[in-house]
Amino acid sequence: MAPSSAVHVIEHPLVTHKLNTLRRKDVSTNSFRRLVSEVSALMAYEVLRDIPLHEEQIETPLETMTAKVIDGKKLVFVSILRAGGGILDGMLSLVPSARVGHIGLYRDPKTHIAVEYYFKVPNDLHERDVVVVDPMLATGHTAIAAIDRLKEHQPRSIKFVCLLSCPEGLAALHEAHPDIPVYTAAIDRQLDEHGYIVPGLGDAGDRLFGT
Repeated sequence: MAPSSAVHVIEHPLVTHKLNTLRRKDVSTNSFRRLVSEVSALMAYEVLRDIPLHEEQIETPLETMTAKVIDGKKLVFVSILRAGGGILDGMLSLVPSARVGHIGLYRDPKTHIAVEYYFKVPNDLHERDVVVVDPMLATGHTAIAAIDRLKEHQPRSIKFVCLLSCPEGLAALHEAHPDIPVYTAAIDRQLDEHGYIVPGLGDAGDRLFGT
């Protein structure tokens, strides 16, 4: 994988508007879930801008032509449980043929260190492009742990996608994995004393599932 320290902030007006609607504390669980999916689908256009194309013969109503198409089966969305599922739904709405992996990680409330409890990804990752999805890049520990595990399988490429990030999380992820590009809808001010992004949008998992 070619080194890349790029952080891509996707600032399309629709993304910005829907993200800031998500931040409102009075948004219902149903609306929050729908908005996360919508923002994720909009972000996917930029995240997948360089997805490989291959040529195949197709029939139009008038003639045969050589068309460029994607091979969705070579793309893997890896959702960090549990909140990554919200972004996963939006991404899959655009590339329903993509494969899906899951990494179960929880953040220890005292140390903020990520603890793994589940790992299941498609076979032959070395032939596939991986997009890791999680709503928040806060301390960076969860993202780092997920990418550590994925790199054991030597995928063709890895990208990390989140709704919100902060300088501390971006710095930690870049230090651990300088080759991994990050796609985010916003970089918020900082972490608070509890390791939450501020101003943020609260606990994404709790808001997605109404817990």
